[in-house]
Amino acid sequence: RNIVLASHLKPLEKKDKMGNRRNVLWNPCAAHAKAPQASSMEIPQELLQLPGTSDEFYRDWRKCLKSGKEKYQFLLELGGTALGRIFQADLGFGLLGEFLMVLAENICHGDRDAILQILQSLSGTKRFGLNVDLLSQAEKESSRDLFRKLRSVSRDYWTTGHPSSPAGCGAEREAPLMDTSLQKEAQEESILMELMERYQVN
Repeated sequence: RNIVLASHLKPLEKKDKMGNRRNVLWNPCAAHAKAPQASSMEIPQELLQLPGTSDEFYRDWRKCLKSGKEKYQFLLELGGTALGRIFQADLGFGLLGEFLMVLAENICHGDRDAILQILQSLSGTKRFGLNVDLLSQAEKESSRDLFRKLRSVSRDYWTTGHPSSPAGCGAEREAPLMDTSLQKEAQEESILMELMERYQVN
């Protein structure tokens, strides 16, 4: 009897089976799990342009830069002049200590001049003295470590890194060149000593 009742039905074609098929995930959480991985591979839009205000800087510093090396390169790329302008009104609480720790941990020989410029610019911001007073012990130690490394780098530079006189030049040209190097070395040492005083490094 059942065969008779179903005799009017036609067999399903392959197209009938697949035509309206929906691709449904067996695990609905899988779609959500994949999303963060995709977004984490993208370059943050904020870092495509350097910050021009303190708010933009805070955003990039807190949210976009994950490692100390990234933060170090970020500071160098901005440079002392831009940092001094961004934080002219006020250097946010805690940032000075973070800057000192990042610079101390990642300082490279070739970045000496850029770091000196950054330190000089930051020391000219408002309430700088208060920010120095509020440094933690770890941050103060990083500050001392940074200046030790800067002095060591400077000594190495002036001992072995400054250009020597070309071959064939007479002794009369070597003396002025040596005098100029000594003057620059003394000037840089004076800048370092002044900065150490501002940053209360003893």
